[in-house]
Amino acid sequence: MPSYDSSRARFRLADRHIAVFAHLLDGETPPEELWESLVELQRIGLVGEEGELAPLLRDLLGALADPMVMVQVEITGQHGPVNHGVIVGQEAVFSHDGWPGEEESEYVSIEPNTLVWELSRKVNLHRGDKPEQDAPEVRLTTKLAALDAAFTALEQPGQDDDATRDTVRKALTEADPDLKGDALAHFLELVVSLNATWRITTAWDGRHDDRPSTMIRALAVWDCGPLGYWIREQPEEPIMPGQVTPNSPLVLVNSHSAEVWEKITNLLPDREELLIEGE
Repeated sequence: MPSYDSSRARFRLADRHIAVFAHLLDGETPPEELWESLVELQRIGLVGEEGELAPLLRDLLGALADPMVMVQVEITGQHGPVNHGVIVGQEAVFSHDGWPGEEESEYVSIEPNTLVWELSRKVNLHRGDKPEQDAPEVRLTTKLAALDAAFTALEQPGQDDDATRDTVRKALTEADPDLKGDALAHFLELVVSLNATWRITTAWDGRHDDRPSTMIRALAVWDCGPLGYWIREQPEEPIMPGQVTPNSPLVLVNSHSAEVWEKITNLLPDREELLIEGE
């Protein structure tokens, strides 16, 4: 069920409730499959009997109706994928957080100057030890079939840590015979230490070759707990449907929290990159 906290202008809404708002903003009656969602919104007073929208929704709906930048955050951990995001509107910025197994997300207004902090919070970015000066770059290369095989091996029940490592090692070598030696050992430890994988995608209306175009930037990272952060260089984000196969290369490069913070910052467009009406 949707709900809201008027004291902080917080809302718990599912995608189907956002769809109801979109129809009402366009002056349309929501289709039959959204009637139950409409009734739920009417019960809590966010929508009136004639489809009028509560004044409390003004900033949120304004941002949704005319966004300058949309940010999508997908983080996958033990409970599967959870979606978060940020909507940068003309006059307000709203952050929304999902929760494993829950349909609704919490929408809350944030200050624009906290945007990078907010995105870092969503992916649980923590300050880590500074890397040693001139520390070597570690680049691990395999293919997606090996990763799929490793995840399947991890799901086998009733194994202790040593047995799990043996099972994953066997799965990796069978899926990618070229993965050997130190690279195999290192990749194995990354897989068994993996806390979560996440990606952030930003989209906005800009210009490409001096023509209006939708611009997209993205970043994909593995959070491997004690083994730190690893940037997934390949498959390169954003990934289009059908773009990758089991034989597609998987390339991971070691990183650290300061570099990840900088890369998150660089996902956001500068003002001159935005296509702003009237400028």
